[in-house]
Amino acid sequence: MKYAFIKAHRALFSIRAMCRVLKAHPSGFYAWLKSSVSKAAKRRRHLTVLIKQSWLESGCVYGYRKIHHDLLSLGEACSANTVAKLMNKAGLRAQVGYKRRPGKHGIKPSVIAANHLQQNFDTAEPDRIWVTDITYIRTHEGWLYLAVVIDLYARRVVGWSMHSRMQTDLVLNALLMAVWRRKPKAKVIIHSDQGTQFTSHEWQSFLSAHNLEQSMSRRGNCYDNAVAESFFHLLKTERIRRKTYKIREDARQDIFDYIELFYNPKRKHGNNLMLSPIAFERQHEMKLQGV
Repeated sequence: MKYAFIKAHRALFSIRAMCRVLKAHPSGFYAWLKSSVSKAAKRRRHLTVLIKQSWLESGCVYGYRKIHHDLLSLGEACSANTVAKLMNKAGLRAQVGYKRRPGKHGIKPSVIAANHLQQNFDTAEPDRIWVTDITYIRTHEGWLYLAVVIDLYARRVVGWSMHSRMQTDLVLNALLMAVWRRKPKAKVIIHSDQGTQFTSHEWQSFLSAHNLEQSMSRRGNCYDNAVAESFFHLLKTERIRRKTYKIREDARQDIFDYIELFYNPKRKHGNNLMLSPIAFERQHEMKLQGV
């Protein structure tokens, strides 16, 4: 006890001596010891909170680039590398979905329309070119098939349909939703692959009745319909992420939420100058009104 008292007394004396040299009050020194967290550490902690908020609001799918853009929009000056390091330290990662099973898919189709796009997916106005495709989602009840129609201008999903069977009604309902929502005034090119749903008599009749011009990808070339493939990739990596739904209705609700409540109104898109599809279309409308 005597030795501990002497050691503490010496330490106290050295602290007072140091304070006299630095012309500082001992109480200020002890206050500094208590506030040991540096400004840099506080800054990192503050950014981490904002990063987690952005990551959670995205449905836990944003990577460091989009979260960095979110922080910049909030007025936080930081680098993308800093965001990446803080995300890695906090264990936040963009989610990855399941891959397409290997093997042959579909049967040999009949080519009935030319490829009008030739992998040129840029258009200057909405409702000039739409692309459509089908994907599948596994559930305990069986497969749920999803058909979407995407407007190439803002990459907005303008029509969608889900069914337990992959048949012509699946794609017709998605296209009907697109026509009903958008009510295009001029002819629209609708691009698809060579699946049997897109070569059926019902599909051809619907296109003719609604002033739609058909375009088709080359056999086995997924790059000819890369925008639709990209959307399905985002859906599976950002929402489905290797999970199997108990019933098809659960999958329907989740996919509806992703398309209508996240992807179209909120998800930042590199092709849209980091604006969501809806925000990018509104910007186009404002420009037209300004003219």
